[in-house]
Amino acid sequence: MSSATGLRVVVTGATGNVGTAVVRALAAEPEVASVVGLARRIPDWSPPKTRWTAVDLSSERAPLGEAFAGADAVVHLAWAFQPTHDPATTWRTNVLGSMRVFDAVAAAGVPALLHASSVGAYSPGPKDHAVDESWPTHGWPDAAYCREKAYLERALDTFERDHPATRVVRMRPAFLFQRSSASEQRRIFGGRYLPGPLARPDLLPFLPDVPGLRVQLLHTDDAADAYRLALLSAEARGAFNLAADPPVDAELLGGMLGTRRVRLPRSAARSAIAAAWGLHLLPASPHLFDAVLRLPLMDCARARTELGWRSTREATEVLEEFLEGMRQGAGAPTEPMRGRKAG
Repeated sequence: MSSATGLRVVVTGATGNVGTAVVRALAAEPEVASVVGLARRIPDWSPPKTRWTAVDLSSERAPLGEAFAGADAVVHLAWAFQPTHDPATTWRTNVLGSMRVFDAVAAAGVPALLHASSVGAYSPGPKDHAVDESWPTHGWPDAAYCREKAYLERALDTFERDHPATRVVRMRPAFLFQRSSASEQRRIFGGRYLPGPLARPDLLPFLPDVPGLRVQLLHTDDAADAYRLALLSAEARGAFNLAADPPVDAELLGGMLGTRRVRLPRSAARSAIAAAWGLHLLPASPHLFDAVLRLPLMDCARARTELGWRSTREATEVLEEFLEGMRQGAGAPTEPMRGRKAG
């Protein structure tokens, strides 16, 4: 796959949480000769070996063929989380836009496609033990995010059947956080007016302990390293789970923050989220909350064995960094990641 001068890699969604980390990782990799970052808006950021192209995947006229011509690999990360009240809009960007990417990869004869799937693609599963990549990927159908991720898993099944010469990698990471993503993720899930300084243990009167709320996290840089390793390995194919230890629940959070836990029924928590979402006070939908309660824990042995990948930060370190970023209004020099301290 590699040319004499190194790899030419195209990254979609290159200015978001995962995209910025992947661009940094690839720009620092000696075997990568150049990175083409695709984004709707050109950022005020100039990493080494990187040039930018403005592309809107929701448009049928997106110039993907031109962008992919001569590429050794496409890393497809572009994703829209909002508007959560208009799933048809996110479907156009996330699903139809991804289908355009897949078609353009095939038309350009790109040798490798690395796709950002997610733990959200998985069907409901256990919280007391981890599952491997063979667990069904039918998502939680009521949540747009999970529905879209699961649909694209089926689309990739068809793509692999029809284009066996293209090496396809599906990354299924846990929830991804880094310091510089704090402002973006606060806006996506909590709303643009949620005060970042509220992310302080001394301001939490108690910590809601909701049955089933046990999830895995990962630092975005660790996810980016998995993409780098999969890109460099000509043998890497298929799905890879990515997560850090330990799983995060109310008990771990309570101990970490020094905050007492109060048991809260699922129905009460969901009703509060549904009311806030219905009033457009909270971007995160109750349907996503339902999905999170049912997501399985993931076994990451395949990534460790076949890619030589390891998470370098524990989940508690990831959370501490992210909460500090929220308090300080941390961000990055791209439009999606711009910092803003609210409150």
